[in-house]
Amino acid sequence: MSQTQVTAEFLQAFSDAWNRHDIDALMNFMADDCEFHAIAGPDLLGRSFKGREAVREGFQLAWQTFPDAAWLDGDHFVHGDRGISESTFSGTKADGTRIEARMVDVFTFRDGKIAVKNAYRKDRPPVTHAGN
Repeated sequence: MSQTQVTAEFLQAFSDAWNRHDIDALMNFMADDCEFHAIAGPDLLGRSFKGREAVREGFQLAWQTFPDAAWLDGDHFVHGDRGISESTFSGTKADGTRIEARMVDVFTFRDGKIAVKNAYRKDRPPVTHAGN
């Protein structure tokens, strides 16, 4: 278990930084040797980004793909060195395709920082309008 305890409030602040599209704030939550496993990609864990610079680029891809990306209705909990955030992802691609689906991030913490962020999202067809 990490020496500095992470809390649900920590995960809420991390979520708030996502919704502000604040990459510098997000990276302040991440460990130096962090990993991010995206929702989709060629690997068993989706697409993996390892190390601060790669994770930073991976995070920014979300906003490049969905300029209006938002993570809504967050619910967070922490147990020891693991944590979960549940939310509704909402975003529109440049071609007008809109995604709205529940998702989960599974975290591993080390020394008060996020060492691993592993993202999962429901595979839902694009929606025609919000709330559909």
